[in-house]
Amino acid sequence: MKDFIKILQLIRGYKPYALLNILFNILAVFFSLFSMVLLIPVLEILFKNEAELTAMLGSPPTTDFWAEGYSLKQHGFYYLAQQIELQGAETVLLYVCIFITGAILLKNLCTYLALYVIAVLRNGIIRDFRNVIFRKILDLQLAYYSDERKGDIMSKVTNDLKEIEWSILRSVEAIFRDPITIIAFFIMLIWMSPQLTIFLVIFFPVAGLLIGIIGKSLRRSALKGQSKLGHLMSTLEETLGGLRIIKGFNAKGKSYAKFEQQNEDYTNTMIKMYRKGDLASPISEFMGVTLIATVLWFGGQLVFEGELIGSFFIAYIAFLSQLIAPFKSITNAYSNAQRGLAALSRIKEITEAKVTIVDGVEQHIDTFHNEVHYKNVSFKYETEFVLKNIDLKLEKGKTIALVGQSGSGKSTMADLLPRFYDVTDGAILIDGIDIRKAKLHDVRNLLGIVTQNPILFNDTILNNIAFGLPSATREQVVEAAKIANADEFISEMENGYETSIGDGGGKLSGGQRQRISIARAILKNPAILILDEATSALDTESEKLVQDALNKLMQNRTSLVIAHRLSTIQHADEIVVMQEGKIVERGTHQVLIGQGGVYKKLTDLQSFS
Repeated sequence: MKDFIKILQLIRGYKPYALLNILFNILAVFFSLFSMVLLIPVLEILFKNEAELTAMLGSPPTTDFWAEGYSLKQHGFYYLAQQIELQGAETVLLYVCIFITGAILLKNLCTYLALYVIAVLRNGIIRDFRNVIFRKILDLQLAYYSDERKGDIMSKVTNDLKEIEWSILRSVEAIFRDPITIIAFFIMLIWMSPQLTIFLVIFFPVAGLLIGIIGKSLRRSALKGQSKLGHLMSTLEETLGGLRIIKGFNAKGKSYAKFEQQNEDYTNTMIKMYRKGDLASPISEFMGVTLIATVLWFGGQLVFEGELIGSFFIAYIAFLSQLIAPFKSITNAYSNAQRGLAALSRIKEITEAKVTIVDGVEQHIDTFHNEVHYKNVSFKYETEFVLKNIDLKLEKGKTIALVGQSGSGKSTMADLLPRFYDVTDGAILIDGIDIRKAKLHDVRNLLGIVTQNPILFNDTILNNIAFGLPSATREQVVEAAKIANADEFISEMENGYETSIGDGGGKLSGGQRQRISIARAILKNPAILILDEATSALDTESEKLVQDALNKLMQNRTSLVIAHRLSTIQHADEIVVMQEGKIVERGTHQVLIGQGGVYKKLTDLQSFS
């Protein structure tokens, strides 16, 4: 029942389509029943002789519904005998066949209409799922992705969603259609012969128990298989991203062996899952045939003893055979739904993940007037603190440079300002307002970010520069590119600003990608600029062009700069030297050189290298 409720929860936003589907399924069952009931007069016409029909006309049944001995069956037979006497057996048989054909036509029309409306429900749910998952991916904090495999997330969004569509949502069709059919036919069978229907009362619980046992085992296997597929996708994603290293270090054999082993594990798990799933159909069919054989034997005894009319018995068998198909369908649907429910549980790992970086509602930050203050800030990713009691002020219009060895906490300082992470202790204040108490959009709207590895998208140069700024005009984009020293190489391209730059900007050089990234920041015109090692990965010529663009960008702008090449930050208003998460020195370039401390050693090392 819990599984059924989970499935029904998916369709809450599509109640009109679900109700229409149920309505058309009810009509389809009605016309199916009607066509089956018409088999009884056909059998009566074929097997009753003239003397038997005359005898039936000689004893008309009572018309009083409440009278003792009233029988709907007898009324039906009496009316049939009347029509045969008036119009002839051949004519009545023709009419009955026409009615059967018409009923089957209407049944199939209603079946199609039921499928027609449920197509909106099925695809709409998957569309909504994709939207919800993608929005959650955007909302989740960066720390979430540090603990998750990118390939596994991709597998959840693609393969697991497809599993839900093919397993659960196809099962919804059976859930809406087949119970109606089973209930309607079951009632009809009780009306035709209560004695024979006792076997069904025994059959359904036994079959349901067996299918339930198989289904639980199947879900465990499905969850295991989908998890292994996620690992397989992660390996593939890592391989595609690291092909240069794999080839350069002759590690193809090792990479292939790892993938081959994971692929083998996944394949073995899926073989077990499909073997379990494929048990449902033959078991239900075998039990159905066993039921029909039992009913044939017991019903035959009733016919021999005169307790059951032959035409009713044959019609009963026909009704019962029609009941086997929906029962088999719903057992298959239940079996398939287990795979979908396993996929649903994996997707909920994303949709129900807790968002820890949330909007504040107490304060508004619309503009930047005075300073950014790291007030006694400490931070840890897991157990050890990577920042320890940092107290630092960044005044408006000033440039502060953070330097230090790798792991000293420089990049973490930069990540805390746009709230990619929240401080563990202390606070970051913008004009005296704790950024945790303001809206994320307001805080990030004040910031521009240029990183060492430019983040570009598989789109045109124009759209990459104008990213996040839908109101930007082409003229503004071109002007930003000129300031960033990017207009020249862009104009030389065949399609200019409409040139598609490939996945991650793969069609551009490192310096070109960096200048596009700087142009994006220039276009945004942020109040506060974060430059995280923006020139450390470039050659000398590219660095000169990029540094010139950065100088234009930083002019009269509040800037927080992180750089390994100390020559690029000698003119900063203040240089802050970090070591093991603490500030160990601070001052201008000349002051720090004069102190002969950590900064002087770093400068000497770079000069020597």
